[in-house]
Amino acid sequence: MSSDFQPPPKSLSILASVGGVVTAVIAIAILNFWSKQLSQTVPIAKSKISTASLDAKSIVLQGTPITKSQLTEAKTPYVAPGVGSLTPEETATGRQAWLYFQRNWNNETGLVNSVDGFKSVTMWDQAAAIAALVSARELNIVPAAEFEAKMSKMLKTLASMPLYKGELPNKVYNAKTLIPVNYGQLEKREEIGWSAIDLGRMAIWLKIVGAKYPQLRSLSTDVWKHWQVNRLTKNGQMYGTAVIKGKEQYNQEGRLGYENYAAYGLKLWGLDVKQALDYQSHTAFVNLYGQGIPYDQRDYKNSGANNYVLSEPYILDGIETGFQSLPKAYADRILAAQAARYEATKQLTAVTEDNLDRPPYFVYSSLFVNGEPWVTITDTQQQHNDLRFLSAKAAIGWHVLYNTTYTKQLFDFVQVNLNSKDGWYNGFYESLRQPNKTLTANNNGVILESLLYKQVGQPLTVWAGVTSQKLTERVITTP
Repeated sequence: MSSDFQPPPKSLSILASVGGVVTAVIAIAILNFWSKQLSQTVPIAKSKISTASLDAKSIVLQGTPITKSQLTEAKTPYVAPGVGSLTPEETATGRQAWLYFQRNWNNETGLVNSVDGFKSVTMWDQAAAIAALVSARELNIVPAAEFEAKMSKMLKTLASMPLYKGELPNKVYNAKTLIPVNYGQLEKREEIGWSAIDLGRMAIWLKIVGAKYPQLRSLSTDVWKHWQVNRLTKNGQMYGTAVIKGKEQYNQEGRLGYENYAAYGLKLWGLDVKQALDYQSHTAFVNLYGQGIPYDQRDYKNSGANNYVLSEPYILDGIETGFQSLPKAYADRILAAQAARYEATKQLTAVTEDNLDRPPYFVYSSLFVNGEPWVTITDTQQQHNDLRFLSAKAAIGWHVLYNTTYTKQLFDFVQVNLNSKDGWYNGFYESLRQPNKTLTANNNGVILESLLYKQVGQPLTVWAGVTSQKLTERVITTP
């Protein structure tokens, strides 16, 4: 979760759960760019006071917990209903998403811009690009020869790029020159630390590529061997670094959701992440519209880090591992709360974090964060509820995982409202009633891998042969 152009795409703002250290910095260059783009503003629709009022009343702090019996481990990774083939509309959706990567590929390095037209990349977003390329190959969007050439170029770059202190990938790079940079600054070399969560996602996709394509296994392994992983974990937890006023800070990284998902990737490579994989020790429940959703009790007030509750970590875990790092029961509740909000407000809801096409350029549209329900905030706790948006990647991801009447409404809404000539827009603003026209690697990459999951009918690590069928999985009943 670090990125650039507008402030941080996912990768950029890698969940600011990095022990409270703010990792996402709004780039002046981005601000200037978008101030020109938005010189012609669109009138804001009437404030939906009724929705805001209902959201505020939807919370009951002593939420309904998930019972131990619902968290019992089973043997078979979760497979969604209705998987096994794509509809013509879904096939077209995948081809549309691939347009982003065609447009933002850098021939010099094989890296892909995190945000459309801005040559900067994070490891989170490059992992999204790897996922997109694998998906495009398997969905017959690109031929095998093109896939192998592009993937080889990517992996060779990742296995030889300059590292922060010679240890691990810097949070941001110039995607064309490979210079380590700060967010939004393409020319000035600057090492600003690494993100454990970004690297956890990359670790999963290195394993998928190596397992599925034996001819590329040595290249994917070379990437991991290039890293010095000694400081990436400590006492079973993940650690990241940030450079503040020239001094390195070394912090535990992650909160419930992304912490568990990323830790699973590091576990695949043999690192000790036992504490980071523990999804119960810090978890409590809060009722939102009658649904008891899980949240991390380590919030900004008591830990210095925001405890966002978001859709994406659960979607990625379901698609890639079959809910091996997080219980499916948690994902059930996260989706159910958003569906219940729709029933109460008639506002289609699929929220998560992402880039915006206007200030502050990156927000976390959260079900719950720091004690408040349904708020959209920056990593510095500034609220922007007027910029809450339905996320394209969340809508499509939830649909392939659950295939319900509600998720079909989400999917159809994306089809009608978020198509562009260069890929899929990030989302649709609730209050403004218009698209969030940012185009990003992560949004389009998650859409592509969601469609790959539906096509192959298995979690992607299982499909690729990364995990054996003996790997335990948490199967739970829908509350």
